[in-house]
Amino acid sequence: MNTAESTAQAGRMKALRAHARGGAEQLVYEDAPVPEDPSGSDVRVRVKAAAITLDELTWEETWVADGVDRTPTIPSHEFSGVVVAVGPDAEGMAAGDEVFGLVPFDRNGAAAEYVLVPSDSLAAKPAGVPDVVAAAAVLPALTAMGALEEPLGLVAGQRLLVRGGTGAVASFLSQFAHRMGISVTVTVRSSTAVERAKRLGAEEVLVADEPAGIAPGSFDASIDAVGAGTPDWLYRAVRPGGRVITLQEAPDADLAQKFGVDADFFLVEARPDALTRLGAELAAGDIEVAVAQVYPLAEGRAAYAGTGRSEKPGKTVLDVAARESSDTA
Repeated sequence: MNTAESTAQAGRMKALRAHARGGAEQLVYEDAPVPEDPSGSDVRVRVKAAAITLDELTWEETWVADGVDRTPTIPSHEFSGVVVAVGPDAEGMAAGDEVFGLVPFDRNGAAAEYVLVPSDSLAAKPAGVPDVVAAAAVLPALTAMGALEEPLGLVAGQRLLVRGGTGAVASFLSQFAHRMGISVTVTVRSSTAVERAKRLGAEEVLVADEPAGIAPGSFDASIDAVGAGTPDWLYRAVRPGGRVITLQEAPDADLAQKFGVDADFFLVEARPDALTRLGAELAAGDIEVAVAQVYPLAEGRAAYAGTGRSEKPGKTVLDVAARESSDTA
């Protein structure tokens, strides 16, 4: 029995927690209670890998649920691991199943040795897919899939403009949209990103924070995959009646009205069918998943702080299983 399993039997686990609202400076690697035995359709998972989203420390759901402070809180909602216990209503799940998924944002996350998650927020992880890769794909890939299928609703032959072409979400947007027959144009900040953006499926790559030469109304839709502060050119580039999607904050209603576009904020939700389809994509090796850096859970604070930030594109992932390996060495 390794140290992780023995401490779990004692009701304790290692976790990355914040006891007060703030940034990475609030995160502490410490002992924490193991999540309670699952009830209803919940499942307890022994975490193998957990990907991080730096902005999650600014989300209200990270700190408050139903108006109640939820500190100490555990971040990181994208994970891969092994089921260790199931609630009575968790159909199709059993101890020993390898899974991956997305913890609801108003629950404690997966930067810990164990996490409690609804069974409909996870799916079987293909055996040949590394845990680090599966965890890194979850949030950006599900966001890209959901945005293309629901609010954008584009079909083959239409044109999509993506701001931030080689970011985590945009990388999947380009790959999925290209395979749907959608013409993708992306913006990047550096010429060094052009080759990768084209490899991912972009037909046109514009290098600039505010690209010149985009004809007004020349796209059927646009999506801001960078963050807050969507620029007006992303609205202006879309034809009247087209769609503008934002991922970090509500769109600007005045700009939407000015350019005659429909603008929506998209928030991803885990769906078993979408996760299952993503698992099949990962198993087939049909999509590229970029992992920029991997940290052990004990160095999670440094990961969120961006210490030694890599120039490589992709997600930062916490290798929770690394502790198990060191414990049994």
